[in-house]
Amino acid sequence: MSLSTISTAALLGIEAYPVTLEVDLARQGLPSFTMVGLAEGAVRESKERVFAALRNAGLKLPPARITVNLAPADVRKEGSAYDLPLAMALLAAVGVLPAEAVAGFFMAGELSLSGELKPVPGILPLAARARRAGARGLLVPEANAAEAAVVEGLAVYAVGTLAQALRFFTGEEGLSPAMAPSFAAAGQEAAFAEDFSEVKGQAHAKRAVEIAAAGGHNLLFIGPPGSGKTMLAKRIPTVLPPLGFDEALEVTTIYSVAGRLDGAGLLTARPFRSPHHTISDAGLIGGGSYPRPGEVSMAHRGVLFLDELPEFKKSVLEVLRQPLEDGRVTIARAAMSLSYPADVMLVAAMNPCPCGYLGDERHACSCGEAEVRRYRSRLSGPLLDRIDLQVEVPAVPYKELRAEASAVTSAVMRERVLAARAVQAARYGGLPFSVNSKLSGRSLSQFCAVTGEGHAFLDGAVRRLGLSARAHTRILRIARTIADLDATPDVRVEHLAEAVNLRNLDRQRLA
Repeated sequence: MSLSTISTAALLGIEAYPVTLEVDLARQGLPSFTMVGLAEGAVRESKERVFAALRNAGLKLPPARITVNLAPADVRKEGSAYDLPLAMALLAAVGVLPAEAVAGFFMAGELSLSGELKPVPGILPLAARARRAGARGLLVPEANAAEAAVVEGLAVYAVGTLAQALRFFTGEEGLSPAMAPSFAAAGQEAAFAEDFSEVKGQAHAKRAVEIAAAGGHNLLFIGPPGSGKTMLAKRIPTVLPPLGFDEALEVTTIYSVAGRLDGAGLLTARPFRSPHHTISDAGLIGGGSYPRPGEVSMAHRGVLFLDELPEFKKSVLEVLRQPLEDGRVTIARAAMSLSYPADVMLVAAMNPCPCGYLGDERHACSCGEAEVRRYRSRLSGPLLDRIDLQVEVPAVPYKELRAEASAVTSAVMRERVLAARAVQAARYGGLPFSVNSKLSGRSLSQFCAVTGEGHAFLDGAVRRLGLSARAHTRILRIARTIADLDATPDVRVEHLAEAVNLRNLDRQRLA
């Protein structure tokens, strides 16, 4: 009887926990293969892939009773990442591999029938777990090497085939650990394909974008078709600050778990996600029998753009309320509860009415008052309260379309945004947040103090517009950001007035 063990890991949300794969090979009794340890379908099917890969690599297992255990046995295992550990454990059990050669190594990878290794999702958190466990090294498919090498202090070895992995452990072939580029080198950004200089007119909308980017505020564009709402939204990443190393690691981990890295190493650009309005709530928030990250988590530390906002199903929009408030998505199932990061800048766009031309001087609106009201009622008050800036984007006059490129470039806007962010970082040093959009409670009163004149102005605005407490909070946050862009320590009346002016849907309640 022979017993061998291999170390690997399984995913639980964006974290990995260690899994020990044990193989017991007994020569007595009828040949059989049994796998225990709450293995799901793809894991149980690994037997067929592994046996075919071994056979096509010229390796043959003797007839035996084979028992495979995935410990801990009370946690569900899924996916194809157990193929490589199972193959190595079988070879160690029959004596082809010395047990000491594989001891202390973590490994993961999917095998094709020919013995080639295919990439698997979640290698980055697996590598982090291997380092914490003090592993001698990590063996992964070549396509996963770049993301695994992001984890410092861990030797990562990339192999292309099962035969190469065998030669590595028997000492017939030496491999050098995979190297990841330094964060400074990886963070050298290529020029963006888009720039705000290409946006003709829309000075008010550009100002709103600058304020939103400076304070991390959510933003809604309201305007007729063709006014440039999508064009503006797609250029927002060009004015956002670059990702820090910890932020880049968070984003890369989410994409690794979702299987969306496509061989990339550390992601250094802020995400921009733009799901279609037919998306389900599980697609947006995440879910499934074994929950995976949704679009809101894929946009973590970046921009989530929802075009044609009222066309999204109401149930889909309502599930956004919690992540917009908390910056996290919690998905509860009978057997588990998972939490994914979801700290996003929400940017949305909508028409002012079903036909799109309400208030447009060049086109007559064909919608009745009841239709407009019904159209806008698809967006609940609590959701709109969570969108700080609600900005009108009118159609651009032909004279402005003929004008030369705008002098307001992304580089100019970004410089002002970075200066305002630096002011906020210094002000909130030591606190659990660093941007104005996170101000609440005591911190709001402390950092957004207004004068008696400001209180009188706010009192009138609240009474006339019927603002909720949350909308009042949003106005104070926006005013604080405007003051930071003006390099002014105090929140003045003019800052409050501009903030109220950027709450377009609130102002329309006057009608």
